[in-house]
Amino acid sequence: MATKATETQAWRALAAHVALVKGQHLRDLFGADRTRAERFAVEGGGLFLDYSKNRITDETVRLLLQLAEERGVAARRDAMFRGEKINTTEGRAVLHVALRAPRDARILVDGKDVVPEVHAVIDRMADFSERIRSGAWKGHTGKRIRNIVNIGIGGSDLGPVMAYEALRSYSERALTFRFVSNIDPSELYEATRDLDAAETLFIVSSKTFTTLETMTNAHSARAWALRGLGGDAKAIAKHFVAVSTNEAKVAEFGIDTANMFGFWDWVGGRYSMDSAIGLSTMLAIGPDAFRSMLAGFHEMDEHFRTAPLARNLPVIMGLLAVWYADFFGAETVAVLPYDQYLKRFPAYLQQLTMESNGKHVTLEGAEVDCATGPIYWGEPGTNGQHSFYQLIHQGTHLIPCDFIAFAQPLHPLGRHHDMLVANVLAQTEALAFGKTRAEVEAEGTPPSLAPHRVFHGNRPTNIILADRLTPASLGRLVALYEHSVFTQGTIWGIDSFDQWGVELGKVLAQRIIPELESASEPPLHHDASTNALIKHYRRLRTAP
Repeated sequence: MATKATETQAWRALAAHVALVKGQHLRDLFGADRTRAERFAVEGGGLFLDYSKNRITDETVRLLLQLAEERGVAARRDAMFRGEKINTTEGRAVLHVALRAPRDARILVDGKDVVPEVHAVIDRMADFSERIRSGAWKGHTGKRIRNIVNIGIGGSDLGPVMAYEALRSYSERALTFRFVSNIDPSELYEATRDLDAAETLFIVSSKTFTTLETMTNAHSARAWALRGLGGDAKAIAKHFVAVSTNEAKVAEFGIDTANMFGFWDWVGGRYSMDSAIGLSTMLAIGPDAFRSMLAGFHEMDEHFRTAPLARNLPVIMGLLAVWYADFFGAETVAVLPYDQYLKRFPAYLQQLTMESNGKHVTLEGAEVDCATGPIYWGEPGTNGQHSFYQLIHQGTHLIPCDFIAFAQPLHPLGRHHDMLVANVLAQTEALAFGKTRAEVEAEGTPPSLAPHRVFHGNRPTNIILADRLTPASLGRLVALYEHSVFTQGTIWGIDSFDQWGVELGKVLAQRIIPELESASEPPLHHDASTNALIKHYRRLRTAP
């Protein structure tokens, strides 16, 4: 296999082919091919994908699939499912798929089947969740738990927050859920200000139990809880549980290690929402619904693992992302869920996609010579239509869009849902076909206004459809994007499962913290700007 994607025959062919495609409009592509909508659509893993409104031809698809073959997408996928250590910079397996494997599956890491361990943790989570949800678990004063505060950051926060919001319709409404990640004290203050410590349980999620932001918040939460519980340190064991692997640190904090839920180094943080990191999710929706979500994940996993590349939803979406990033120069992808419960889904995808594929070197350590890791962003519809859609429709940037919609509403209300879905279809139609100057003028628009009302169209979109938003369909959606990210990273030849880029700033922050807190003026050895900012901050902090 060629060391770099750009050295493959398919890449060179695509580089020549794109000039032809750029000269074609979606109006013409649809006009010349009545079967396009049927041919460029695929169903699998419980989801339906219409990708016909993309700037592609049959030849484009053939070459993209050839690229996937030349880059070994199927072989690397199979290696991942076998438990091979494809995260080469950290020497680790990549097995988030094991987190949702059924009990009778067998997945080996270093010769050991990890599936029994996974289900042992899920079973312990389920037992704990049932005790909290039923009221059998009592706090230090004998009151039942009514408030859950999840403390984490990155994958220990974004996944649980997104899942809670997405599945709120299925949640136990007698419980209040809050999420704290930012080290900004305002977040912890607002999360706890109106809670009764005697009725509050904190979940502290940190694999090492040393993460700066998480443990700073956890210790402040501990102090808050003790103030409300009479100062008895024994109370901590009834009001704190841990998702961690560091038993000594957990015990030192005061948490009973019987209430510590572990996970493994073959699970990356951004791939961990279906592990013990999802404890808050299980508390909210219950063990049965959580297992249904896992089954949805697994359904998409199996589709990705077994479907031919040409009919494989994650592969197609990943190849299209590469097509636009590297051959059209598109720097972003908009993810537009038309369901208010998915309001945090784009934020969740930002970490999943950009922490995974925001890399500048190949697996071999060579500098990449193509664009990697497009920027993912978005908001739920129809809100975005009255905000940034103007730029997507008539701006100068090409922004491929993923529209996500459901056929059945969770809460039927008159015509609302049909109107919502009508907007999905209308937006993709408008983005694809636009409105010509001749059409604008035929409507009687004055010539002076006509240019302002022209829509060039030819803006690419995917539509992802499911029956309704359920725990299972959420699992399918997340797995779809996980495996799309995998496909993109394999094409580019990068390691999608490390995240060295988050380390440098954290190391420098540890140097700066004592310089900000020093009682006397500290010696500073940063650049001139940072030195000046430290001094200015210290002056402002002590100003009357």
